[in-house]
Parts: sequence; C-alpha cells; structure tokens
Amino acid sequence: MSGHSKWAQIKRKKAVTDAKRGAIFSKIAKEIMVAARLGGADPGGNFRLRFAIEKAKTNLVPQNNIQRAIEKGAGIGQEDYKIEEILYEGYGPGGAAILILSTTDNKNRTIADLRNYFTKYHGKMAEAGSVSWMFKRRGEIKLLKPSLKKSDDEIYELAIEAGAEDIDLSDEEHVIIITKPEELEKVQKNILSKNITPLETQISYSAKEHIEITDPEAAKNLIKLLESIEEHDDVQNVFSNFDIKADIL
Repeated sequence: MSGHSKWAQIKRKKAVTDAKRGAIFSKIAKEIMVAARLGGADPGGNFRLRFAIEKAKTNLVPQNNIQRAIEKGAGIGQEDYKIEEILYEGYGPGGAAILILSTTDNKNRTIADLRNYFTKYHGKMAEAGSVSWMFKRRGEIKLLKPSLKKSDDEIYELAIEAGAEDIDLSDEEHVIIITKPEELEKVQKNILSKNITPLETQISYSAKEHIEITDPEAAKNLIKLLESIEEHDDVQNVFSNFDIKADIL
C-alpha cells in the first residue's frame, strides 16, 4: 500500500459512527470558515468556498451549520474569528514523509498535540519545507465509479475531454481525476456539464517517490500515528509517501 490514495482506502473501511460524523461536521465547518475568511462569503465568487459547501452537502451537513460557518469565517454579525490554514511537516516511523493540512484557531494547541503524536509513535516533526518538496501539489476530483456506468477507456476519454492532466483508476470504487491546481475549477465545471456530480473536489499533495516500510513494528506505529493525526479536530487532511506490502499490512 502506498501514500495518500492507499491511506484513503484504509480510512474508508472504518465504520462511520455518530461521534465520527460529528467530528467530520466540525472539520468541514472549519474548512468553510477558512475559505470564507480568505475569499469572502459569496460562493459565486469564491470557488474554494463552493468546493467546501459541496463537500458539506455530500456529507449531509445541515444547511444552518453551513451558513453559520460561512458567517463566522467572514466575520458577519460578530467579532472576527481568527482561523488559519497551516501545513505541518514530519517524518513517521521508517522515514515516511508526512504532510498535515490543518485549519486552526490555536496554533500552539495544534502543534503541541501533533508533536505528542509523533513522539508517542516514534516519529518527529520537521521544519517547514523539509518534507513538502517531496510532494506535488495537484487538483483532485473524486467520482463514484459504478455510477458512471462506463468502461475504463470511456472514463479516461471523458476525463481528458474535461481537461484532466491524468486519471487514477486503481480504486475499484472511485475515479480520481487529476488536474493542475489552477485548472481544478475549470475541469470541475466541465465534469458538471456532463451531468456528473463529483463526490469531492480538493487540492491534494501527491508523493513524487515512495518509501517502502518493511519492518512490521514500524508499519504498525506509522498507521497508528496517521490515525491519531487524522482524528484531530484541527486536521483536514494527511498525506504520506509510504509503501507497505499487503502481507505486512
């Protein structure tokens, strides 16, 4: 198993309890707040906010929660709410590079918690820039594969016509359309014009190379570290460059 796409597959196999759904609502609300803070409260002129709202609706976040998050992020009707997006970097067991995309209103709390996770599971946090160069920033549009009712060749043709840079068909359930970051909105519009509704649209980080984790104990600690980070309220997404063979996993 390798990197972010495989980590996403691991996460999807976990049951979504009510408690976890509440945590998902909280994370998405923070994502909406950051988008509104950076680009304003009007989704029509703020494509990042539109993506966040679409994600919220896909995850059944109530409309009043969405509206409150927009107003809070944009500072409407109350004191300005200080929330920011921060990219943290680190190394996990076995030398796996880890990028952590967070949205937080308390940097000291967030970094202290993350540092504790790295220490507990035999990793270490790193200086800004020491890990991020190992990843390529890209746009991703996730589609539900069975609902497309198309062959892989037809899906590939559809994605290229929409302006995709590449496409990932390795997952049996999902299709990942890959774009340049600056072309994500345009490609998404082209997909929507074909009466296809994406499950998720986001800016992601793809590992340029992968590192194989061969020690079972290191693999165990790495997965526990990633799970702990992922569950933190301030963490939006986690990206890594690990490779773990199926027998070890």
